[in-house]
Amino acid sequence: MYPVPFDYEVAESTDHAIELLGQYGDEAKLLAGGHSLIPLMRLRLADPAVLIDMDRLEDLRYVRDAGDKLAIGALTRHRDVLNDPLVQEHCGILSHTAGLLGDPSVQHRGTLGGTLAHGDPAGDMPSVISALEGEIDVKGPNGERTISALDFFEDYLMTTLEEGEVITEIRVPKLGQDTGWAYHKFSRRSQDWAMVGVAAIVERSNGNIGSARIGLTSMGSTPIRARTVEDALSGASSDGVEEAASHADEGTSPASDAAASEDFRRHLSRVITRRAVEEALSR
Repeated sequence: MYPVPFDYEVAESTDHAIELLGQYGDEAKLLAGGHSLIPLMRLRLADPAVLIDMDRLEDLRYVRDAGDKLAIGALTRHRDVLNDPLVQEHCGILSHTAGLLGDPSVQHRGTLGGTLAHGDPAGDMPSVISALEGEIDVKGPNGERTISALDFFEDYLMTTLEEGEVITEIRVPKLGQDTGWAYHKFSRRSQDWAMVGVAAIVERSNGNIGSARIGLTSMGSTPIRARTVEDALSGASSDGVEEAASHADEGTSPASDAAASEDFRRHLSRVITRRAVEEALSR
C-alpha cells in the first residue's frame, strides 16, 4: 500500500525544524531515520500532510564524554552507537542493544532519538534507556528542557514531548566496574519486535547485589520498570535471583496478540528476567 500524498520540507537546523513544526502544527511529522514512521504511513496508520526531514542535521549526530555520563546526539544512528568506542567502554548495554535492532538497514538508518520519540513499548531502546535512568534533552518554541526517561513515556506511542518540541540529546550514565548488565529478548526471528525483553543493570556490593534496575519490553503500554524485582534483589545474594525474578510480571499489563498471549508474555518475563540478572552478575 502507498501512503497518502504529502509535502516535504528539509530542516536546515534544529531551530528551523521547530519553526516548521510551528508553521504546520499537527499536520506535520518529523522524519529522522524513517524506520518507524514510513511503515505506518505505508499502512495508512499515519497520514501527515507534511514531512520535515531532519536527516541532514549533522550537529545532532555524535557521542561525547560528559563526565560521569555519555552524551549522544538525537540523530546518532544505531550502528554508530553499536560501534562507538566510548559507548562500548562505558555503557556496554547500549552498544549491545543497538546491535539487536532489526536488520542492517534499520541499524544504518534508524536513530536513537527517533526510536525514543516513537515511544513503542515493544522497542528495545526505550526499555534500556529507562533502566539506565537516562536524560532526554528537548528543544521547542518555549526553549530547552530536560526530561527523565522515567517520565518521558506516557502511553502507547505517546511521550511527554510538547507541541513543536524535538529531541536534541540523550545522556546515559557511565557504568562502573562493579556494575554488570544484560539485555535479553525473545522473538520469533532475530529481526522481529520482542515478544518480551528485559534490561538488567546490577551493581555488586561485598559479594551481594547492592542494587538492580530492571526494564521490561512489551509488558505494557510503555516501557516498565520491574520495581518488585528490583526491591527483592537489593541486598540479596545470587541465590535469591530466581525468587526475585518470579515477580517480574507484577504490575504489568501485557497484551494478547498474534505474537503471544498475555499468559505467555508473563511467563517469558519471569524466565528472561532470571537469565538477564544472572548474566549481569557474571560480568
